[in-house]
Amino acid sequence: MMDLVLIKQPRVIPYHLAYQIAKRVMDILICFAILPIVLPLMLICATAIYLNSPGPIFFFQERIGKGGRPFRIYKFRTLRLSLDQTPIQSFMKAYVRGEVDCDEEGKRAYKPIQPNQIFRVGRLLRKTSLDELPQIVNVLMGNMSIIGPRPNVPCEVEAYRPWHHERLEVLPGITGLAQVHGRSCIDFNTLVRYDVQYIENRSLALDLKILWWTLMAIITGNGAQ
Repeated sequence: MMDLVLIKQPRVIPYHLAYQIAKRVMDILICFAILPIVLPLMLICATAIYLNSPGPIFFFQERIGKGGRPFRIYKFRTLRLSLDQTPIQSFMKAYVRGEVDCDEEGKRAYKPIQPNQIFRVGRLLRKTSLDELPQIVNVLMGNMSIIGPRPNVPCEVEAYRPWHHERLEVLPGITGLAQVHGRSCIDFNTLVRYDVQYIENRSLALDLKILWWTLMAIITGNGAQ
């Protein structure tokens, strides 16, 4: 894997038209290629959620995409309906600002969701990243790519430092360089540095490597909650 590069300030990223076209074609081809596998999986996931937890099957949320433009992201619901979102939003803003406290074991905890707030099937979906499958719709709509920085919610973007905005120069992704280096196990500044490193070195070869690393991370469960 690539060594982490320290990024201290925002940069203007050159636009590579040929790469953007090739990446878009690759996104669409991959989506249609995996649909025969993904659609039955999504049906199984939807049925399991319906049987395990009352409420909607899908979870819709506003995220901030390329150029700071908002869009609606699609996921399978994994949290109980009674969950209060206010503490979660406060945590996410503190996470971006680097103000997250240590847990009872003295370790950093970079996810606001506690195990008892996730229903049983939802926990499995998160562990295997199957809750992200509906984002194939986002990729086909063109507001996401398969590979790119994970999109943040508006309250997180409001807490960005100036150099954090560089991650908004490309389409957000279902997975990315930061996700294969730890997902919820790294602080936000480190996560953004991985995103910027990807943006400044992006290529189809790197995209394919990240796809492979993502598959390995899903199989091993590294960084999943």
